[in-house]
Amino acid sequence: MSVTEIPGTEKTPAVRFHPEEGLFELSGSSIHENAHAFYKPLLQGMAEYAKTPRPSTNVRISLHYFNSSSAKYILDLLKMLDEAHASGTSAVKLYWLHDVDDLDMEEAGRDYQEQLDMDVEVLANPA
Repeated sequence: MSVTEIPGTEKTPAVRFHPEEGLFELSGSSIHENAHAFYKPLLQGMAEYAKTPRPSTNVRISLHYFNSSSAKYILDLLKMLDEAHASGTSAVKLYWLHDVDDLDMEEAGRDYQEQLDMDVEVLANPA
């Protein structure tokens, strides 16, 4: 599998996906008009990775804002990893980072924490 690096824009998140290192990161904002077009290749890459993941996988999500269509795709990505975690093929850990005073993003992280079996840490970004 190849490395995926996508620079962020005002509407799309920065992506770092390094399959050989077991690393997946999203940061910035995810408010694009066509979330499907943006996330489809990521979902395909994640599905391929989930077939033979690294023994441990680290996910870092540090978004300032995301819309409801992005939330669905983020959950789809995380569920693929959650299945790998549940099957024992990879110890997956999600670090959900939010600004100290951003209660909405903290709550979003807690919502994902409740929906997933993997280890999820909801952490405030240091000031």
